[in-house]
Amino acid sequence: MSLRPTVTEFEVHDIRFPTSEQLDGSDAMNPDPDYSAAYVVLRTDADDTTDTTAGAEGHGFVFTIGRGNDVTAAAIHSLRPQVIGRPAPLTAAGLADLYRDLTHDSQLRWLGPEKGVMHMAAGAVVNAAWDLAARLAGKPLWQFLADMSPEELADLVDYRYLSDALTRDEALKILRAAEPGRAERAARLRERGYPAYTTSPGWLGYSDEKMIKLAREAVSDGFDQIKLKVGGDLDEDLRRMRLAREAVGPDIRIAVDANQRWDVAEALRWMRALAPYDPHWIEEPTSPDDLLGHAAIRAGQPVKVATGEHVANRVVFKQLLQAEAVDFVQIDAARVAGVNENLAILLLAAKHGVPVCPHAGGVGLCELVQHLAMFDFVAVSGSWEGRVIEYVDHLHEHFADPVVVEAGRYRAPAAPGFSARMLPESIAAYRYPDGPEWQARNAAQQPAPQSVRQEETP
Repeated sequence: MSLRPTVTEFEVHDIRFPTSEQLDGSDAMNPDPDYSAAYVVLRTDADDTTDTTAGAEGHGFVFTIGRGNDVTAAAIHSLRPQVIGRPAPLTAAGLADLYRDLTHDSQLRWLGPEKGVMHMAAGAVVNAAWDLAARLAGKPLWQFLADMSPEELADLVDYRYLSDALTRDEALKILRAAEPGRAERAARLRERGYPAYTTSPGWLGYSDEKMIKLAREAVSDGFDQIKLKVGGDLDEDLRRMRLAREAVGPDIRIAVDANQRWDVAEALRWMRALAPYDPHWIEEPTSPDDLLGHAAIRAGQPVKVATGEHVANRVVFKQLLQAEAVDFVQIDAARVAGVNENLAILLLAAKHGVPVCPHAGGVGLCELVQHLAMFDFVAVSGSWEGRVIEYVDHLHEHFADPVVVEAGRYRAPAAPGFSARMLPESIAAYRYPDGPEWQARNAAQQPAPQSVRQEETP
């Protein structure tokens, strides 16, 4: 590898999978998602004398559910001038600089600021840079992070807007407290894996029979928590919750997820009705921006509250924790501006003593977020008690280093990088709209040509 590799290419793809055809991922707010990725590849002039050519690449993406994936891809592409020709950021300091440069660009930041499509686009590039750095270091991302000093980790965070809730000195205190047990926890992680739960039985579009079958299979596979989508119709939710509880028994946790469907009063009414079936948590009961609404829901009914997959940035997480509005923080690897901002959120949650249970319901999200949760266990919170990573059994076959879940636990990744790399053949097949998978579907949906009736000449 050259001493100072440079980013020489910046490639963006609009990749979509037709999951709406089987109603995979369906819920009360999103009835027909096509799981999609606005996908970026950073290539460098690093030579490959000790690795394959993939060692000189970094891969990242933003998860979407179909329409709008092209908008997100365009936002990622707009960051190209800030990355091409730049020395590849391979150290903590270089990765901190890239994160700040992308999120502090005044003209692009104005589109948020620090939220929405532009912020997620920055996160895709930041995550791709972390993939590159970990790959070239020869370590899986969770270990690459966990091997950094507390000082290096603390300097990855942007404390602007956080200093009333988390200072650098406080972050250092948390990280230093976890430092002595890192090696032991890393060994335990490799031996035992990280606790998981599954949403695969619970998509709202599934029939009762499919839901019951998958719920029983989940228990048989070793999961002690499943999740059901709710929020379409209260009577239907009560019926499905009863069937699920009968299928899995009293000892399996059943979380429920409304995907932002309700106003506050509606959430209170709905969850009081579902409470006799012992839901483990209610996820996204209302708008992700409604901090006081979440606090009111938490205080006004008996079920614990979880949220985070659509929370825009570290500042909103700060306020959710300050307002005591959540019992579980659900980070998302591709919603905020990448690894750096997720580290800030992990530190905020650790300071408040709130467990982190990452969101992973989407293409590639299981692959990414496992690293963040495992790093949290090894080097930040030092605990996996009350913590689980979401698992959905969709689309893993498209990744070069797919997740491995055994007996209800994520196995610790061993391959270098962030596990973000899609297989080249999958990128080619599902590129939208010109990939062969989409060309075939579009052709099948075209109306058959009608014959033109020729009028006879009198």
